[in-house]
Amino acid sequence: MKGMNIKKIIILISCVVVNFYFGQSEYRDAFTLKLKVDSVRFYQQEIKKSPYFVKDDILQIYPGEHLFIEAEVKNGKIETMKVVKDNINPEKTIEIDFSQNTEERKNNGMLLQVKNPFNISLMYDAMMYIVGDTRWIKTSIIPVKPQLQSFEMWNDPIISLVLDNWRLEK
Repeated sequence: MKGMNIKKIIILISCVVVNFYFGQSEYRDAFTLKLKVDSVRFYQQEIKKSPYFVKDDILQIYPGEHLFIEAEVKNGKIETMKVVKDNINPEKTIEIDFSQNTEERKNNGMLLQVKNPFNISLMYDAMMYIVGDTRWIKTSIIPVKPQLQSFEMWNDPIISLVLDNWRLEK
């Protein structure tokens, strides 16, 4: 009987450790997304536990998320990307913050901040899914200059952004 309890404790501890080290940064926890549309209306959606990268280098981000993305670069190309909990390698970690600016209970615009840790310009493509539309809309993005931060702003309340085709360019 005592041996069974010890086995259960070891299995439980192992599951917690594995989940902490491997599961925590690949997936976002479930949450309720709330966006202000105007002074009267708001948008609300239940977001299920889901991966940040929906495929290879395709990142889906929601308002309120602040992410650290570690990138492995080989021969001037981004080879792999992964979301990490902490920025422990700032020389190869892209920092992204997506937020809604509100004032007096209404939408005052959406803001995407991208910090480039590299010595070369960072480029990516973006699509947005906005309140009141049923399709993904391509949007233009400016390059993020070396070792600087870019600011992208939109007036529409954005439910989600998809950022992909990440690349480094001179």
